[in-house]
Amino acid sequence: MIINENQKDPFDIEVYGTVYSVFPEEDASYTIFKNGEEYLHIVKDSESDWIKLDMETSMPLFGIDEEVNLLGRKILEYEKENND
Repeated sequence: MIINENQKDPFDIEVYGTVYSVFPEEDASYTIFKNGEEYLHIVKDSESDWIKLDMETSMPLFGIDEEVNLLGRKILEYEKENND
């Protein structure tokens, strides 16, 4: 088995009382689970904007999505606080 030492561990974040499980991917995107179900794939676009990716094709779905941006901010906060 090959282990990628750069692979980040999954973690949970809470937004408005809902817990999301975040799985960092190798391509700097994140798979988000909500209530135990795969919910979103997101990737950072700019300092404050995140893009939702199509669940089947991984193609970007452009447009402003406040939930995606909020999850992205929470991910950055978590990573900043837990950076080794």
